[in-house]
Amino acid sequence: MTLHILKVGGKVIDDLALLQPILESFLQKEGKKIIVHGGGKKASELSEKLGIAVQMVNGRRITDAASLEVATMVYAGLFNKQIVALLQSLGGNALGLSGADGNVILAHRRPVKEIDYGFVGDLDQVNAQAIHRLLNADFTPVFCAITHDGQGQLLNTNADTIASSLATAMSTLYEVKLYLCLDKNGVLSNPEDDASVIPSMNAADYERFKAEGIVYAGMLPKLDNAFDALRQGVKEVIICGPESVCYGGGTVIYQD
Repeated sequence: MTLHILKVGGKVIDDLALLQPILESFLQKEGKKIIVHGGGKKASELSEKLGIAVQMVNGRRITDAASLEVATMVYAGLFNKQIVALLQSLGGNALGLSGADGNVILAHRRPVKEIDYGFVGDLDQVNAQAIHRLLNADFTPVFCAITHDGQGQLLNTNADTIASSLATAMSTLYEVKLYLCLDKNGVLSNPEDDASVIPSMNAADYERFKAEGIVYAGMLPKLDNAFDALRQGVKEVIICGPESVCYGGGTVIYQD
């Protein structure tokens, strides 16, 4: 059986009018479904309103105790329940979860090296059997970007990493397709041209595109995660945007 895993973030997560058709289209896919979401922009906005400094290093959030409280409120609270409520309105029997719920995702606090990222989690384990039981009960799990360490500590964890780890863990039980929904409608050959979507890419293509400078910067970790997921048993990864989720398209990442 096919399992579709959709990760949403960026401007999509901030705009319910944009999110609704994406979720409606996703629910129509044949098979089981999981949704993963972030919410960093709203967390930053709320932090600023509360007078909590937002600290970023190389695009990565430093999560001190106060920032973790905000992230938990926004990710596990506001956004998670908005998405669950929206899915219910569309006929999807959704269940909002963090990694702590049901002990489904265990992580550890990232070790301090050159930078202390604070309460940021690196994943250790996904309980595929527990998630399998939820899927068999016809729930659509909705995971936020909060995990735990099994010792009572919540951790802020990258949503792309959660989606990729869920995909690889569940690939032992399902044929998994992972959709990474971004602001753009796929990987672009020209970042200034939204229509320049690269329709498909294998590992050899990726190395060539990197060497030629066609893909770079923030797209590199997403593509690295995609190819890593394929090597670990995921059937297909689709990098897409709001339109391509609804109407088809995007960039299909595949293993030779």
